[in-house]
Amino acid sequence: MDHGVVSVSVVVFYPDQQLLERTFDSLAEAGAALARGRPGLSIHLYLVDNGGMPEMRSCLDALSQAGIDHTVVSGQGNVGYGLGHNLAIRLASSRYHLVLNPDVDIEPGALLAALTFLDAHPEAGLLTPAIVDDAGRLQYLCRQYPTLLDLFVRGFLPAAAKQAFATRLARYEMRELINERDIIWDPPIVSGCFMLFRTDVLKRLHGFDARYFLYFEDYDLSLRAHEFARVVYAPMVRVLHHGGGASRKGLAHIRMFLASAFKFFNRFGWKWL
Repeated sequence: MDHGVVSVSVVVFYPDQQLLERTFDSLAEAGAALARGRPGLSIHLYLVDNGGMPEMRSCLDALSQAGIDHTVVSGQGNVGYGLGHNLAIRLASSRYHLVLNPDVDIEPGALLAALTFLDAHPEAGLLTPAIVDDAGRLQYLCRQYPTLLDLFVRGFLPAAAKQAFATRLARYEMRELINERDIIWDPPIVSGCFMLFRTDVLKRLHGFDARYFLYFEDYDLSLRAHEFARVVYAPMVRVLHHGGGASRKGLAHIRMFLASAFKFFNRFGWKWL
């Protein structure tokens, strides 16, 4: 294992080119801050092309100039989100591995802050950051174990109807605990848009469960991660996430969401209300 390398995997399928370029620009800035603060650490990007990757040569050249090496993994077709990341995880020989969405901007000091924290807390095997939206508002993406009702309300009810379930959703989204100041240990489930692992923990977990094509693979991996290490919400690490939910992406995504939910509850146990 190369203790001087941080590996990053990004899986794309017909991505928004502008958002992907922003993600890579932010990775270059965060990498530069990391290199200044921790000389001898380098980043290797695994870009997994599940199909439809736009022309990214100039962007990847800019990453190379910033000292970030890259490997493009392609030719496998659309194998799904989790299996796509697993292709990169198998290749990684790093100390830390970051699972990153192609619509996330990393704040310049975020990687340095994250690795400083992990080096000081060897019990932590998975770190999740403070995640904000385009308006700078905190997104509550740490989760308690879901019930079917929680998922239905959060994913499919219009905003006005959600008001009747506000207390319930606040509990599910851990709103009383999650803020931009306090470190929270062992949130049950964390978001797959930015998961920073100790690579040895991720390898022991064998990465994502490839039975999920899309959705719930991060829920599954989060719950399994607690068996091997502690999970931590570290708000001094900040990222911006531009993502949207399944119901906003049409019928095919709703079908994938429901199929993955079925697999998840079959594995970990059904909770209705």
